Amino acid sequence: MPIARRPVVVLDCPDPLALATFYAGLLGGEVRDDGDWAELQLGDWPPLNFQHVDDYRRPSWPGQDAPQQLHLDVVVDDLDAAEEETLALGATKAEHQPGSSFRVFLDPAGHPFCLCVD
Repeated sequence: MPIARRPVVVLDCPDPLALATFYAGLLGGEVRDDGDWAELQLGDWPPLNFQHVDDYRRPSWPGQDAPQQLHLDVVVDDLDAAEEETLALGATKAEHQPGSSFRVFLDPAGHPFCLCVD
């Protein structure tokens, strides 16, 4: 049985509202803005989320000077239980933990992702 209830896709960007508005134009849906965070509700689809990042580096394509990057937020019911199971799967807990309603981990290849509670 999987430990997660659902994944949440989060795109880092310099202006969350502008990028959410772009995707709303492309995909439809409604935008909710919280300053450094915006969410695009897409009806029956999972929402797309947009997070402000200081000194954001635009990905290069097709080159890899600035690789394409995003991270997953994984919503769980119990952070402590999910952390234990996630570590057992081979993740590493990141040293820097900037919040209390989520925890940051690195997958075995080093990509960051968060376990979050609603």
